[in-house]
Amino acid sequence: MRNERISIIGLGKLGSAMVAAFVSRGFNVIGVDVINEVAEKVNKGIAPVSETGLDDLLKQNKNQISATTDHEGAVCNTDVSFVIVPTPSDPDGGFSIQYARHAMREIGTALKKKGSWHLVVMTSTVLPGSCRNGLITELEKTSGLKCGDGFGFCYSPEFIALGSVLHDFLNPDFNLVGEWDVRSGDLLEAIYEQTVLNGAKCQRMSLENAELAKVSLNSFVTMKIAFANVIADICQTMEGGDVDAVTEAIGLDKRIGLKYLKGGMSFGGPCFPRDNKAFAFLADQMEAGSHLAKATDQLNNEWIEKTVESICSQCEPHSNISILGLAYKPESVVLEDSPSIAIAQKLVDLGYRVSGYDPIAGAQSRSIVSNRFIIHDTVEDTITNANFVLIATPDEEFKRLTQKSFDVCNPQCVVMDAWRILEWDISNQCSTRYFPLGVYTPNFRQDIN
Repeated sequence: MRNERISIIGLGKLGSAMVAAFVSRGFNVIGVDVINEVAEKVNKGIAPVSETGLDDLLKQNKNQISATTDHEGAVCNTDVSFVIVPTPSDPDGGFSIQYARHAMREIGTALKKKGSWHLVVMTSTVLPGSCRNGLITELEKTSGLKCGDGFGFCYSPEFIALGSVLHDFLNPDFNLVGEWDVRSGDLLEAIYEQTVLNGAKCQRMSLENAELAKVSLNSFVTMKIAFANVIADICQTMEGGDVDAVTEAIGLDKRIGLKYLKGGMSFGGPCFPRDNKAFAFLADQMEAGSHLAKATDQLNNEWIEKTVESICSQCEPHSNISILGLAYKPESVVLEDSPSIAIAQKLVDLGYRVSGYDPIAGAQSRSIVSNRFIIHDTVEDTITNANFVLIATPDEEFKRLTQKSFDVCNPQCVVMDAWRILEWDISNQCSTRYFPLGVYTPNFRQDIN
């Protein structure tokens, strides 16, 4: 059992989960956040963010967890610091590292006083060159030390999904390690070996290759999602078409794989859209081909427009439209770049009366829609008197809906099932028409004449 002491700087969704995960695997951990209320919650064993399993794991280990706003004290009393701070998109499509620079100045000031070697690990997503030419330079300037001598440095982003952060962190497909030198990489790999539950290996490389690998992976996944949606679009108008039949077949080819190969709604959330744009920005800067990434972004936006057009083609002006699922994915509170919200806003702009419901993100939805449409507390209230219902996320609650559930809708209501989660056919019912997106439906007119 290793005895390295770890500090986690930034206690958001990933940082707070990393605190809980490392403590559960036997490490001594100090969490750091600039917001005192966040640090106090962690000290009390209370999750500062909503994340599956985080509350329970923090409560179980609260006696072994310490959190503070004092960067210096945390760095001086630990051996390794993971930095997980926001790196928001800038106007050009790249990433701003202003918050990361601030964290490095705080760490560098502490290292100047510490007097012993310390490993700094940048976990937040950045573009190639950011670590070597920006963050390490900041550390050297404020500490008066040289990287590789007075301190070590690695870039090691995580590949996690909101809602399953703890599971994904402890059971990764692999751990990506960009290293300044072998000493830094060896220490970080040893820490990961003790942390992971599934024996995942480390892929070690230079800082720049790791920075590129992170945005490349996310950009590739968005291309895969967009490609599956193109297949769904073809199947929609092809006699006998069924997107699931096609993607489940081609996904069995090991060169392709089934993950993220399922036609449905466009991609959203805090990572995929921005990382794909960042990859295109990087490719342009390097005078490489950015066409794929840009086309993916265009297809994703067009998919939202197509969905709106499909809804409008089935509804009279000022009809009642209900959207089930408002977060960017099921069982999440995250509304950032949510396709559902984008569709709802466009429909409101066109004069439709829109209502929505989400099993988890309802309260958050009310705070961002500015009363432009109604957020209900139940499915029944949402779809009562609806002329059109869009099932936008495959939440478990929606999978349990029956034909009778839609009796409260207006006559001739259309139900669009974006993920084909309703395993029954009501296409011939006189009261309600069922439209599984990505499946050929002769009586559904997708185009607008």
